[in-house]
Amino acid sequence: MKMQKKQNLPQKLCIVCQRPFSWRKKWEKVWDEVKYCSQKCKREARLK
Repeated sequence: MKMQKKQNLPQKLCIVCQRPFSWRKKWEKVWDEVKYCSQKCKREARLK
């Protein structure tokens, strides 16, 4: 990903809480696979 200003980062909606979350450097290689905004939402999805 080419360097961008923070307000121009891609966003997705969390499938659990429906809140928008932005691209992070740690998700650079797996951005297409990211579904949850946080570990908490990931845990809650497993419990349902």
